[in-house]
Amino acid sequence: MATLPSVSYSITVRLELDGHGSAVGSLTNAVEQVGGVITALDVAQAGHERIRIDVTCAARDTDHAQAIVDALGAIEGVVVHKVSDRTFLMHLGGKIEMKSKVPLRNRDELSMAYTPGVARVSQAIAANRDDARRLTIKRNSVAVVTDGSAVLGLGNIGPEAAMPVMEGKAALFKRFADIDAWPIALDTQDVDEIVRTVQVLAPGFGGINLEDISAPRCFEVEARLRELLDIPVFHDDQHGTAIVVLAALKNALRVVEKSLSEVRIAMSGAGAAGTAILKLLTHAGAKHIVVCDVHGAVHDGRDNLDPNLRWIAENTNPEGYTGDLKGAVAGADVFIGVSAPNVLGGEDIAEMNEDSIIFALANPDPEVDPDVAHLHAAVVATGRSDYPNQINNVLVFPGVFRGLLDAQSRHVDSDMMVAAAEALADVVTDDELGPNYIIPSVFHTDLSQHVASAVRKAALREQGE
Repeated sequence: MATLPSVSYSITVRLELDGHGSAVGSLTNAVEQVGGVITALDVAQAGHERIRIDVTCAARDTDHAQAIVDALGAIEGVVVHKVSDRTFLMHLGGKIEMKSKVPLRNRDELSMAYTPGVARVSQAIAANRDDARRLTIKRNSVAVVTDGSAVLGLGNIGPEAAMPVMEGKAALFKRFADIDAWPIALDTQDVDEIVRTVQVLAPGFGGINLEDISAPRCFEVEARLRELLDIPVFHDDQHGTAIVVLAALKNALRVVEKSLSEVRIAMSGAGAAGTAILKLLTHAGAKHIVVCDVHGAVHDGRDNLDPNLRWIAENTNPEGYTGDLKGAVAGADVFIGVSAPNVLGGEDIAEMNEDSIIFALANPDPEVDPDVAHLHAAVVATGRSDYPNQINNVLVFPGVFRGLLDAQSRHVDSDMMVAAAEALADVVTDDELGPNYIIPSVFHTDLSQHVASAVRKAALREQGE
């Protein structure tokens, strides 16, 4: 599968060259010759004989970026002065900051915001601890907690390396739901230590977003924290993915005019995301699912099943299929992959039922080449931004937490997640719906507010309000 130039590998090259007109044209030609894309060209300094130009280019990867720089430097009369990686520049010093919401311009304001006035507010909360949700940042704050053990597709890279991702998550919370999120990277991968640390930090937050914690530890961490805390605990890698998949599948089924309760679903991947998707699809009414991992289909007669796989075996695969993934895909209506790249080929997709649906979500390389899948399937979705129908958690987690915080909910459950999925699906109107548009853009107007409203109503219904 060819990779196109991307802004995520964007560089700015400062060059000095002759000031005559043809020299600038040679820059464009050189970049195009090596497959790069110029996205901006700015004159930094002009003179009669020489000029300095900043050339901004999109590349495929770091090696391709270097090839672009080499091509520019090889032009006669061109001197390369400086190369800046725009992604690294964005991250310099971190991407988020804390700002005061109140002015501190004089003694009066200082006395109310801090001592002595603040003591009265503290005493009020001591008398009624629920007032912390009303009188502190708890009402609008989420902790984004990781141990760095499963960061994006990079694996166990540690808490320090996880911080740029957690900062990005916090920035997305603020941008799309006006929630103040705080990255917390823990230097431990011991379940007991993680649980205890989050437990003692929890009083300052209205919700916990677990992020990039590897399976199967993430299941235990989440389950124990949900038992211990009186605020929602949401593992986005599991439940955020599951909500978006359910929403996208609902709309894909609208396109092909099939029913969730009747379609046959083959899944690849029984880790954190796969299990959460499975449980939410089952809760929403799916009945015919076969889950495969590296050892083939999960079934009741398989040996050495851990507790998670045991649950899958007992709640799926009603016909007791014991073969491999390719066999499970044959005759299926839907394939959902959250596993590994290139586990299927076009010939496998061709064996599916007519008007099949493919969700190949492994990143950056999907379970099947999307271009190949399109030759046989009616609807194709991936986790990539360079194809239609991107399954991306950012579509849902800001709205989910906005709704939970607004309802002052003490937990999150499957009914709330189904409500979020239905709201997300409903954003796509009948006039917009099609094979290449089953899920809205993250920049769709009022997307987060629509999801938040549905979650808030579901939470309040549960509270009897």
